[in-house]
Parts: sequence; structure tokens; C-alpha cells
Amino acid sequence: MEIYQGQFGEFTVDKEDRRGVIIYRAGLAVAAACFATGAALVLFNNNPNIYPYLTALYTCFSLALGVSLLFIHIYMAALHRALQAFWVIGSISAFVVGHTDPQPFAVTVYTHPLTILGVGFTFAALTGIFFKEAFCFNRLETKILTPLVPTLLLGHLLGILPLQWERALLGICAIFFVVFATRKLIQAIPPDIGDKSVFAYLKGQKQEREAQLNA
Repeated sequence: MEIYQGQFGEFTVDKEDRRGVIIYRAGLAVAAACFATGAALVLFNNNPNIYPYLTALYTCFSLALGVSLLFIHIYMAALHRALQAFWVIGSISAFVVGHTDPQPFAVTVYTHPLTILGVGFTFAALTGIFFKEAFCFNRLETKILTPLVPTLLLGHLLGILPLQWERALLGICAIFFVVFATRKLIQAIPPDIGDKSVFAYLKGQKQEREAQLNA
């Protein structure tokens, strides 16, 4: 087993670590595939019969994103919990919107932009992943997606984006999301695990503070 030198000591990468990364990436791949498929249906098919498929695709997208957020490696525990909380808020909001309005979910969100104040939390969590990946790996696609996703959502919420711009931004987001997920699938696994010595150090610091408080 290969030994790595971290900031606070040596560490190894075990099967459990690798499994977590694989699940994280698989979740991103499924989420990207669902997002891109849904975007393609919206952009290239005007048939109202697509709406049930959009609902199913969004559900799959959200669940896959939730799985990725469960297994993602982030040094700042507070940030990790915040992204997971965003996903929970967005998921609950989507469930409420989908079950309280007789219109198809996609139609409701599009025609009632204020729903983005709830559903948009899911995309805030996704943007957090893009930001983390841009910061850690300096990937061009995530640098583009980090401002692009909130621009599309906020632009629609405020009603300041022309329809053609919204369609263009949606298409660009779908393309770069697929590029990002594909590149993650072929990336070496250890970099996604990060420096385990940092996690161990932070855990030790937390335990030390708890011990001092209980003393």
C-alpha cells in the first residue's frame, strides 16, 4: 500500500477511501446525464408530453447530487454540512412545489420564478461542488459553471434575462456539466481523497476542544 506524505503526517489510501470517491463521481455522472438530457428535451422538443420525463429526470438528478454530497471530501466540515443542508432545503422545496401545484413541475418552476427561492438551494449546493473543484483542481469548466449557474437562476428569478439568453445559458451549463463529470471519471482517485492527515488533524483538534469543555 502506497504511503503519502501529508501536511500533518503520513497517510494511506484504503479501499473504503477509493469506494467513496467512486460513489461521489458516479453520483456526479448520473446528475450530469440527467441534467443534460433534461436540458436537451427543453431546448429541442416543444412537445408537452416531455413534462413527466423532466420531473423524473430532475428527481434522479437531485438524488444523485445528494449521494455525491454525502461522499464528497471537503476539509471544512461546516461547509460540507452547509452544502448538504442546501440540498435538503432544495429537495423539500421541490417536493412541495411538485405536489401542491397541478401543473407539471418544470412548468411551475418556469412560470413562477419565486419557486427558485426554494428549489434553487439544490443548485446552490451544486455550485458549491463546482467551486470546490475549481479551487482544488483549477478546472476551466468548473470556473465557468461556478458563476454561470447562479446567473441563470437569478436572471430568471429577477426576470432580467431574455428567453434566448436563458436557453443559451442552459445549454452551456449542460455541456460543461457533462465535460466536468466525464473528466472526473478518468481522474486519478487519490487527489479526490485529499490530504487525510488534515482530516485527522482537524478531528483531533475537535476532540481536544470537546475534552477541554467537558473537563
